[in-house]
Amino acid sequence: MYDYFDIHSHLDFKDFDLDRDQVIEEMRKQKVATITIGVDLQTSRNAVELATKHAHLYAAVGLHPADNATESFNEADYLVLVNHPKTVAIGECGLDYARLPESPDIEKQRQKDEFEKQIAFAVAHSKPLMIHCRDAYPDVLALLASKKREYGDVLRANFHFFTSPLDIAAQILELDFTMSFTGPITFAPQYQEVVRYVPLSHMMAETDSPFAAPVPYRGKRNSPLYVEEIVKKIAEIKGKDLESVKQALMETTLKVFFRPS
Repeated sequence: MYDYFDIHSHLDFKDFDLDRDQVIEEMRKQKVATITIGVDLQTSRNAVELATKHAHLYAAVGLHPADNATESFNEADYLVLVNHPKTVAIGECGLDYARLPESPDIEKQRQKDEFEKQIAFAVAHSKPLMIHCRDAYPDVLALLASKKREYGDVLRANFHFFTSPLDIAAQILELDFTMSFTGPITFAPQYQEVVRYVPLSHMMAETDSPFAAPVPYRGKRNSPLYVEEIVKKIAEIKGKDLESVKQALMETTLKVFFRPS
């Protein structure tokens, strides 16, 4: 059905205001699908609206740990969104300690409270989490390990924009969660070791567009259309043929985001 699946983009962001329809139409022609991601209530609504209009678009709904600190996750506000048939994940949510204010303990607790609410929400609605994690892996992994013991396999999660070392990847695999890789793997050799290490059964490709464009588009606005470059690089790093990697990544995507409830 699709040749490529970009599992994390932000097509509702203003960066696409001038040519959003053209990008989405070109994606359709090139058989590229994406999950467009909410970072708060309004962008979650935008994501669902886009997914409703276009068959090859899907939505994730949730509250980013740091992008909108004035908002608190209210389950009632998200109910109609999570029950939409094109919503396939909760997030992006998680912990972000890279931008802490002068009172870090208060902010850390606020983020943990918001994250826990979304973990429970994801489990209640049988959706995987789209995890955002910066400088907070010990806390994120400890919390998810605790919740995994409580909820078992009902709790599913993908770590988006994964750029951490092997020991972190190993802990994520131990929990049977997945990781998705972005444009930086096409130009930063320090990520090749972890790309080789993570099995295709626990790996996906994403653009995080409009951010972090891959080579040969580096420095330009990113697009879900460029996910092909990331898949090519994964195949090159792993020493496998492109078609087999495309198929394996698609199988992982379907397993994580389209598992029957």
